[in-house]
Amino acid sequence: MSQLPTTLEESIALAQTATLAAIAAGHQRITVEIVIPELKSMGLARQFIESFSDRGNALKVLFPDTGAAALAKRDWQDRNFKIDDLGSSRSPVEDKIQAEDQLFIAIEPSAVEVAQVEKLCNAAGDRPVILFLPKLEDAAIVGIGYAARQLRDRFLTTLTCAYYIKPLETAAIYRCYPGQWQVWLEGDNDYTLISESPAKPVGDELDALLVAPTAPGDNAPAAKSPGIFASLGRFLRTLSR
Repeated sequence: MSQLPTTLEESIALAQTATLAAIAAGHQRITVEIVIPELKSMGLARQFIESFSDRGNALKVLFPDTGAAALAKRDWQDRNFKIDDLGSSRSPVEDKIQAEDQLFIAIEPSAVEVAQVEKLCNAAGDRPVILFLPKLEDAAIVGIGYAARQLRDRFLTTLTCAYYIKPLETAAIYRCYPGQWQVWLEGDNDYTLISESPAKPVGDELDALLVAPTAPGDNAPAAKSPGIFASLGRFLRTLSR
């Protein structure tokens, strides 16, 4: 039975392993989400990309706009992979994909870029695309009514979540591929696993779990974990230096 990560470094390492496992299983559109807004995405992205740096120029890392791409090129001068942006109407993302590109990592795409991300995934074909720290959950509200719902149904449902961790007020939602989605409830000094399911718990389902938590299994003892969140303040201070 899996445990919550106890450090941010461990969380990144688990995300890397889960992503590689998802790719090995044939998934081609993969998301990695560490939903802690205070964390700086550039530092996390650089750590995550290290697992794939052995691919050299076969790896292409894409940012939402030219400014973010230029900043990464300036700060990551020791890189051995390619950096670009997700394109625009004047510079389509499809034109940025080359035959030698074998893996794509899009850094922090938002609902605004979801159409460009979909074009990237379509143009990539059977080559994996990893969306690192995507902010696509509100993509359905970008646009008008039916067109936005079409976008959600057509594209967002094709994504496979390899790694997800999100602290709530008194709980946490966690998934590490190929494991199931888990809900952990915060106690005095640790977290207790109260639910496992094949789909992400949301809305009323999540609320019901948190109101009346029960440990998974009839007689199995509840798994406990100190979790990353007990030490979150220290990591935030470290990252902000």
